[in-house]
Amino acid sequence: MTDTAETQAACAANPFPGAAPARSLDVPEPASARLTWSADGEKIDYTATAAHLDVVSDAGKLLGRMFSLSYVAAGPDGEADPARPVTFAFNGGPGSSSVPINFGGLGPRRVVTDGCGHVRADAAVEDNPQTILRDTDVVFLDALGTGWSCVADDCEPASVFGVDGDADAFARAICEWLEENGRWSSPLYLFGESYGTIRNSVLMRILGERGVAVTGVVLLSAILDWVQVQPGEDLYYLGMMPTYAATAQWFGRAGKGVDVDEWFDRALEFTEDVLAPALLKGDHLDARREREVARKMSKFVGLAPEYLLAHHLRVDLADFRMALLADEGKICGRLDTRFASDALSPMQTSVEWVAGEDAAADAVEPVWTKAFRAFCREELGYRGAARYLSSNYEKVGTKWDWRHEEPGCSYKAEAPNVAVDIAVALRRNPTCKLAIIGGRYDAATTFWNVVHDMSCQYLSPELKERVSWYRYGCGHMAYTDVPTLEAMGEDLHEWYQRR
Repeated sequence: MTDTAETQAACAANPFPGAAPARSLDVPEPASARLTWSADGEKIDYTATAAHLDVVSDAGKLLGRMFSLSYVAAGPDGEADPARPVTFAFNGGPGSSSVPINFGGLGPRRVVTDGCGHVRADAAVEDNPQTILRDTDVVFLDALGTGWSCVADDCEPASVFGVDGDADAFARAICEWLEENGRWSSPLYLFGESYGTIRNSVLMRILGERGVAVTGVVLLSAILDWVQVQPGEDLYYLGMMPTYAATAQWFGRAGKGVDVDEWFDRALEFTEDVLAPALLKGDHLDARREREVARKMSKFVGLAPEYLLAHHLRVDLADFRMALLADEGKICGRLDTRFASDALSPMQTSVEWVAGEDAAADAVEPVWTKAFRAFCREELGYRGAARYLSSNYEKVGTKWDWRHEEPGCSYKAEAPNVAVDIAVALRRNPTCKLAIIGGRYDAATTFWNVVHDMSCQYLSPELKERVSWYRYGCGHMAYTDVPTLEAMGEDLHEWYQRR
């Protein structure tokens, strides 16, 4: 192993101050290749570039180096077209790299999936017919501490591993890319998935505050109000209810013969008109009324009324996943509840363990990372560290600073509600457009909650017109589902073209 390779490996394995020598920020030289995408009679010549971006404070201090994989289409003269939009895209976690959103379904290359089946290790990689490269150049960014992105040794982790510090780091990396590539005149878009939607909500505000106008923002599988995941919060159970109903219908435990969208709409109505008032009453809810609600809820979620009563109508996701298919010896997924695998061992009762054991993630994520590594090494000639941190939840996510200084407040909220940031950004920049995308089978970031969170911002009719809603029959990672990918691809194409 060369000295450079050793330091790269140290950076990947120990992306925190004091865990690696100062030279750990040595990174490979950028590597590029001219490639051609083609599908359905269309063709795009583009340049793919793997490189690092310096994340530098206002005082000139290096905070870290953020890995980027850029796809830039060739203009009429064969070079980049400054008039073409550029989209910065990423996943979330916190602690996740951008590989899923890249090789899963938005980049010019995509791993071929197998419905709700486990993808083979030797799955084919194809030119992606639904890539957003058709409408925009795209830059996939790995958050600091993930992928091949490194944190400087003398950088305090709390300054970049938190809601505000993370958004600040991304804002600096985005400006660095725009400067290095001479793209300040390009329309600027943000595309975030999962925690990436929290990041985008803050980013669209602070970029505007720093004089960087944002043209459009995509929130895929959004979570905006963090209070909904706190123990005992009824917003959590309300958000889960429609997703439970959709899942029960998928497995034939409820909603037989009813159109899937109609069934989901019925569940949304039940959630707001029946379940919400019942939960609000707590133990003031009359026992007779509780039994009545349990019977109605049972018909939606496929669990016995007695089970629901024992939980006082509040069923945790881990319990639901284990209970729904218990008679088959199966547990359904979390990111996409249509996926299922053999039930866990009876001794594996840790809620955190159950949440992490997800058939939906196991089915696709290792193959995406493998395809990404092959692309960088074999087609771009980029030799990164042997270990690529596709997920670094243990060292990043568990240390995350969730406090957030919401605009207009004089203190930092312990559980951020970044819907406030979105509202502020839209009021300041009413020409910005927003796309919010969700799936019926996403139990990680439930669709009802984001609808509720945005409704509580009381945007004017004019600003509401800037927000486009898309709901599909998919899970958290919408692009694993080919019918959804096709529908989403066409919807995004129309959205990007809309002026």
